[in-house]
Amino acid sequence: MTTYKTGDLRKGLKVQLDGDPYLMIECNFVKPGKGQAMYKCKLKHLIKGTVIDRTWRSDDTVEGADVDEIKAQFLYRQGDKFVFMDNESFEQYELSESQVGDAARFLKEGMVCDVVLFNGNPITVTPPNHVVLEVTYCEPGVRGDTATNVNKPVQLETGAEITAPAFVDIGDLLKIDTRTGEYIERVRKES
Repeated sequence: MTTYKTGDLRKGLKVQLDGDPYLMIECNFVKPGKGQAMYKCKLKHLIKGTVIDRTWRSDDTVEGADVDEIKAQFLYRQGDKFVFMDNESFEQYELSESQVGDAARFLKEGMVCDVVLFNGNPITVTPPNHVVLEVTYCEPGVRGDTATNVNKPVQLETGAEITAPAFVDIGDLLKIDTRTGEYIERVRKES
């Protein structure tokens, strides 16, 4: 198991506290007028999603979390379970709806995602930052609204609903930012 000195602490580091994995989302070095320097950090629990504050003195050590990130292909959804397959070992992993979270809105069969494993068990999944999805339903655009910033709700092939410009029609391919759920651009279909 890896151990980190407080001087190694930084944003993005995965550490283990009381047997649970945490992601360091903020880390600040604080040197008070007198006394020992400290590191004030915000940590996000990788399984529960809760955020805690933790302070370490400059001579403390922190245990690294036993987490691996793998590339896995989304195979299918069965009830409230999502099945992914490791691209190298072909091992399959099931994640619950709560583990997949908001990413479920943009998952399409065959899509390659990042899956985080803790002690060999999957805990979270991250889809690619940008995905291209087809519009399955939207209201028709009003003629003349193409020049203004008019948006309308559209439904995508995965069931997700987002807002997009008024000129978008059923069958269009849209590039979506999965981190924010926002429309980026319309993509041309390859012939």
